[in-house]
Amino acid sequence: MDVRRRLTLLVVTVAATPLMLGGCTADRKPGAGPAPGRTAVDLAVTLTPGDRARDVPVSAEVGTTVTGGRVTAVKLTDDKGKQLAGEPREDGSSWVPAAPLANGRTYTAEVTATGDSGRTAVRRTTFTTAPKSTRQAVTSTLYFAGNQTYGTAMPVTVAFDPGIPTEARATVQRRLFVKTDPPQPGTWSWLEDGTQVYYRAPDLWRPGTKISVRAGLEGLPIGTRYVGDEDRRATSKIGRQVALEIDNATKQMSVFQDHKLVRKIPVSLGKPSTPSSSGKMVIMEKHQQTTFDTRGSADPYVVDVEDAQRYTWGGEFIHAAPWSEGDQGHTNVSHGCANISSTAADWLMGVTQVGDLITVKGTEVQLQPGNGWTAWNVSWDEFVRGSALPVPPGLRPAPTPTQPNPGAVAGGSSPEPAPSVSGG
Repeated sequence: MDVRRRLTLLVVTVAATPLMLGGCTADRKPGAGPAPGRTAVDLAVTLTPGDRARDVPVSAEVGTTVTGGRVTAVKLTDDKGKQLAGEPREDGSSWVPAAPLANGRTYTAEVTATGDSGRTAVRRTTFTTAPKSTRQAVTSTLYFAGNQTYGTAMPVTVAFDPGIPTEARATVQRRLFVKTDPPQPGTWSWLEDGTQVYYRAPDLWRPGTKISVRAGLEGLPIGTRYVGDEDRRATSKIGRQVALEIDNATKQMSVFQDHKLVRKIPVSLGKPSTPSSSGKMVIMEKHQQTTFDTRGSADPYVVDVEDAQRYTWGGEFIHAAPWSEGDQGHTNVSHGCANISSTAADWLMGVTQVGDLITVKGTEVQLQPGNGWTAWNVSWDEFVRGSALPVPPGLRPAPTPTQPNPGAVAGGSSPEPAPSVSGG
């Protein structure tokens, strides 16, 4: 089968000299100790990039370290006096520009901090960004489009070509941002080969949730050889709850909406020589009409199909198969797909959404990591172990000292997305 492949705070190490502001009263003489009953508290502010730093990547953030107080304002302007939009990270470690900086430009960051005593201090740093990088760009793909309605199992997926090496994944992960409204915290988890990283919460998304994603990778140094390609963002919402359960033992598909069974549909799955995958998968694409083209495989064929819904990169679909209606509910005769009747396929297309969960059980083979958006095919404990950054305490799994640390989706390389639709 013909197949193809479908960014973390940049820490700038040159720091500005901290600004120290004494917390003692103005009428104390030089060299005198603190007034009786008072404790001297100093406000210290350190910024990155350092003042006069050059060749700063366009992915840079304004790093802020404050002792004895907190940051209360950040203003970043370019060399033409234009002020840039941005916002602080939740942990207060930096201020993130809303868009990549421009190459070969000079910027000034002005940071205001307020001390515990109520005093304020302003610190500035001016730096110049690097020319456009000559490194090879890592091609990234954000599988989360804007202005869409997705199913409750929709993971935020970013794919990379080439895959991100282990030592660079924390850097990339810190430049991947997800906001949910209402809040439903989650985390990222990497495939072992670094070709995909998924974001999800411990449980399925709640219907009506708005999800905003930014993959701020443009100009991001990735290891020693590569740089991030683009800055991508999208905002979409989660629709109604729909889930499909396919049982090979009964050759039946159960369709659930709002956790209630609404219909059972006879199916014919993959025959023994081309078995269907068992596991938890997600609808990835929907096609009213498409062509399955498997020329070059051991069993080549070309066939037009209707009402096709992809759930693996390897070419497994739910689709209308009028030629196998006599076998549906009884015998597996497909090339790995879930064959259903034309009437049922047409009805199902009006019920499902990209991002709906499909669970297949009882077949001869198990779903391989990365063969589709496989974020739900592992437990939450396994999933969080695939994060390249520490997971917030409320999301951490229970301690299991004897359990290995295989990553979210331990296994081989992820299959590459196919350029032409295939199935059977």
